[in-house]
Amino acid sequence: MHYHIILTENCNLNCRYCYEKSMQEFDNGLGERFRFDFNEPCVSNVEVARLKKFLSQDKEAVLVFYGGEPLLQIDKIKEIMDNIDIPFRMQTNGILLDKLPPEYMDKISKILVSIDGGKERTTRNRGKGTYEKVMKNLQFIKENGYKGEIVARMTIAQDCPDLYEQVISLVDSGFTSVHWQLDAGFYKEDFDEKKIKKFFEDYNKSVSRLLEYWIKELESGRVLKFYPFLAIVDSLIKEDPTKIRCGAGHAGYAISTSGKVVACPIMNNIEDFKAGTLETSPKKLKKFDIKECSACDIKDLCGGRCMYWRKATLWPKEGDEIICDSIRFYIGKIKTFLPRIKEAITKKIISEKDFEYEKYFGPEIIP
Repeated sequence: MHYHIILTENCNLNCRYCYEKSMQEFDNGLGERFRFDFNEPCVSNVEVARLKKFLSQDKEAVLVFYGGEPLLQIDKIKEIMDNIDIPFRMQTNGILLDKLPPEYMDKISKILVSIDGGKERTTRNRGKGTYEKVMKNLQFIKENGYKGEIVARMTIAQDCPDLYEQVISLVDSGFTSVHWQLDAGFYKEDFDEKKIKKFFEDYNKSVSRLLEYWIKELESGRVLKFYPFLAIVDSLIKEDPTKIRCGAGHAGYAISTSGKVVACPIMNNIEDFKAGTLETSPKKLKKFDIKECSACDIKDLCGGRCMYWRKATLWPKEGDEIICDSIRFYIGKIKTFLPRIKEAITKKIISEKDFEYEKYFGPEIIP
């Protein structure tokens, strides 16, 4: 299984869709839905020996360094790597990538870097100088021998539906692995029906353009790792039904700063989603499912999008239905291209293996 270890809840950026919204929304009604425990320390106090004992019971364990910003705890990362021999991944904003020594960086075979597209968009969302610093650091680690996969992790804000333009900007900058998360449904106060309908109208058009581009590249022999497309095609080809695609609560968990094991990182302080502790055998961790989606006709491809979103219900029903309609739109659009994909496979321009990917290490499949 994949385990996201929360090394700190601190972050060295104040992104407008994360920090700013969190500061604006204090009365979201979640206290009436969930039981909270706010006694978690801000920085992980999990002893490495305790972590090692837990992970040793899972022969397929993968550890994902997570935050806040995990590289604010470089010494902890180094201590873990010095004492535990398993595959490592990391999700980071990239600002401190140049601070982790190459011998440790090389042990992290996949890195998810938060970057929202080109310079202008990333600057707007994440702050002045962020884009330049991230790109400089990525070049730095490559020059120092890093050969692992670097995935651009995008957030698509409600006033920025131009997915196509921003992904193409990233591809032009050298990225071949990209995924995106929609800033939709995660805050109570940001639902405006008129605005969100307009956003999804424009976003769906942008998805269509990006999918056309991806298919043309594919037919030329280049299968870009656009994870929301790649994974759906993989499932369609294999006729492989899925549970929630991030793995939350069934194939992946988060380790809190105190050593609780919860369904996913965003549920760090929610007791309702506690699966156990580091003293629990990985095989005996509590399992979770999204029963709310059991009757949906695309559940076996979608998986439920996000457990937190579905359980928290911060938007009214009509808002969540708009999100679901968009998911249905993009999955349906992919299905229309399946004959062309299969033809490219038959002609041996590409192969079915080009769509295989590591599940549950972080990229969003259902934005």
